[in-house]
Amino acid sequence: MKKILTAIAALLVCAFVSSAQELQNFQNGGRQRIVSPEIADGQVTFRLAADYATVVTLSGNWISERGGIPMTKENGVWSVTIDLPSPDIYTYNFVVDGVAVNDPQNYMVQRDGTRYLNMLMVPGDLTANYFEADQRGTVSYKWYDSKILGINRRLTVYTPYGYEKNTKQKYPVLYLLHGAGGDEEAWTSMGRTAQILDNLIQQGKAVPMIVVMPNGNPGQQAAVTLGLPESGRNFRDPANANAYVRSLCEEIVPFIEKEFRVVSKPASRAIAGLSMGGGHTITASTLYPELFDYICPLSAAGSANDEQIQALKKAGVKLYFLACGTSDFLYEGSKTLDATLTKNGLDHIFFESDGGHTWSNWRIYLNNFAPLLFK
Repeated sequence: MKKILTAIAALLVCAFVSSAQELQNFQNGGRQRIVSPEIADGQVTFRLAADYATVVTLSGNWISERGGIPMTKENGVWSVTIDLPSPDIYTYNFVVDGVAVNDPQNYMVQRDGTRYLNMLMVPGDLTANYFEADQRGTVSYKWYDSKILGINRRLTVYTPYGYEKNTKQKYPVLYLLHGAGGDEEAWTSMGRTAQILDNLIQQGKAVPMIVVMPNGNPGQQAAVTLGLPESGRNFRDPANANAYVRSLCEEIVPFIEKEFRVVSKPASRAIAGLSMGGGHTITASTLYPELFDYICPLSAAGSANDEQIQALKKAGVKLYFLACGTSDFLYEGSKTLDATLTKNGLDHIFFESDGGHTWSNWRIYLNNFAPLLFK
């Protein structure tokens, strides 16, 4: 028995050493530990171990230099130090001999469609709620059958801290919709929804709520990363007009109200969405004017007429939060909707921000309208 135990211990030591050696090899051939990105003294340094490379540049969504910023090599490690951009969440990668690669030392990534991008999170007042809170909710996935769309579909659900323990408490629900090119993970991956809600709720600025993030592409069962086949139905056919919005209101809302502890009344339902999802938000609120008391179109690809606004006014909408960036290509449409709301006497907020059609703005909007819900 003693020999057996000794052999097992030896195997465990070998396995640990092997694993550690693999990590060392991953970190520049075992020569040194690579840290990237490294923020210090108002600057940020990016590093990549690539002794084989001849040209390496840094590319990021805040970098204006055409072709990116050149990096220099020392002892097989390429690096560049630049001034830290203003507080926000940025994405970046390296271009190694013409090929884009992610930073292997940075575990912070977000998924945009089929692309995985490294994140540079710069601390500051703007980003304070984008980092992890002390009290964290739960992000889970649920599958439901859609008769309207003819497929089994997945959606993402955020439940607030304490949901599992407070078994007698019921919660209001925010239905949060993504834009074109996104899916049911867009708001959690790029929008930092869980972190923003966790922080706002912990600070007492927002009411504890459930957030439901469906997949707004009617032909998809789920995000393309699951590799599931898409529906062959032609959703451009007039017979399928507003199929997804109808599924949202007639199938998803009842499904959530059956599966989760929610308050099933308009005053406890909110709907919000960006771009295409903003259009879905407008359509859902006009087709079902008595379903949601809180309506928040963000950089919305859509509008509403006088009759539809009057129906919302009659239904007693508690909050209409319209938001758009002043350089967004949909800004003029948002101004038109603002004018229509004003003309029809529907009290609302028009939140205008700098910048365009970006996640930087949509995170700001969520951070601002979530505290206004269900109060």
